[in-house]
Amino acid sequence: MKYWEDVELNQSRLSTRSYTLTAQEIIDYAREWDPMPFHIDEAAAKQSPIGQLFASSVHSIAIGVKLGHEMMSEEIAIIAGLGWQDVRFPQPVFAGDTLRIRSTVIDKRASKSKPERGIMTTLMELIKADDSVAVSYKIINLLWRRPDEQ
Repeated sequence: MKYWEDVELNQSRLSTRSYTLTAQEIIDYAREWDPMPFHIDEAAAKQSPIGQLFASSVHSIAIGVKLGHEMMSEEIAIIAGLGWQDVRFPQPVFAGDTLRIRSTVIDKRASKSKPERGIMTTLMELIKADDSVAVSYKIINLLWRRPDEQ
């Protein structure tokens, strides 16, 4: 079990597993969750400023979440997620894009009100094959502290 004390700041991890998105997945996801014409119709997408079919922002985040969970090598003592910050979409995600996730713990602090808990902020970046960032967001999590360290 990895506790709050075990988490190291400023060390990035890049997923070894990647995910390649298809046009049909973009369309299927968007039909269910974000039915904008440029996500579900290739002809409409060609007329948009982007110029081609692209994934919904929510779909892109979902891929990042999946890849992030798959890259955890050991169980982390997470109690709960406290929120997300600074969600950004610098580039669209297209059919055929191969994506990986990079995670970097950028902040951590002990809880002031509950000494058995700590708070950790992680920057998550969904990376394309050319190493450009398609999506970035910060996740704030509440973790257990090591029982003998409080």
